[in-house]
Amino acid sequence: MEIGVPKEIKDQEFRVGLSPSSVRVLKEAGHRVWVETGAGVGAGFTDAEYAEVGAEIVSTADQAWAQQLVIKVKEPQASEYGYLRKELILFTYLHLAADRPLTESLLTSGVTGIAYETVEMPDRRLPLLTPMSIIAGRLAVQFGARFLERQQGGRGVLLGGVPGVKSGRVVILGGGVVGTEAAKMAVGMGAQVQIIELNIDRLAYLETIFGFRVELLHSNSAQIEASVKNADLLIGAVLIPGRRRPFWFPRN
Repeated sequence: MEIGVPKEIKDQEFRVGLSPSSVRVLKEAGHRVWVETGAGVGAGFTDAEYAEVGAEIVSTADQAWAQQLVIKVKEPQASEYGYLRKELILFTYLHLAADRPLTESLLTSGVTGIAYETVEMPDRRLPLLTPMSIIAGRLAVQFGARFLERQQGGRGVLLGGVPGVKSGRVVILGGGVVGTEAAKMAVGMGAQVQIIELNIDRLAYLETIFGFRVELLHSNSAQIEASVKNADLLIGAVLIPGRRRPFWFPRN
């Protein structure tokens, strides 16, 4: 198969669809790979590294998108819709629930789109979404702690507290991969942590991980309302397959 790896153009996106080691695996399996020049720079990979494992370095996005299969990280941007065509197989994150124009462009073009976030194992696990969920959960606490600082416009709360001062309270809505990883980070910082989860079996599993270090609560509207009021940092970690995740906004 002929595979193209274009450079990501979404703002603040530094990842790349394939690493040099992945290109090597594909080459050894008999595939040809075209990588747009500079595609891996943001992730720390040079054109020379790709060329060394057999990739063909191309100078334009047109050449990368011209292949049978295009492997990306983020969903196509508006300026890339013109590359979509019936003969193309597109393998990337799509998150269509939040992007109607993209959905309509994909349907109109006839492209075969495979979204990473929808690839399921027989046991319903999402193997391609899990790594990103782990990163998202850990970064949520890291960024939250940062924006609680007074210099960033926050309330001046230190999640871990100091001797004589109560530690911050982190409330996590959802106990899946994102919520679990966020809780690990928050507990490690010394914060008070609550996880609110609907699935009783998942709550039992989380108890085996955290014991009494995390307060585990069953999800209902009254519990969410009470917990959110006292939160210094609120993390939404609810996954609703095929739908846009819910948002919470503070009341004045």
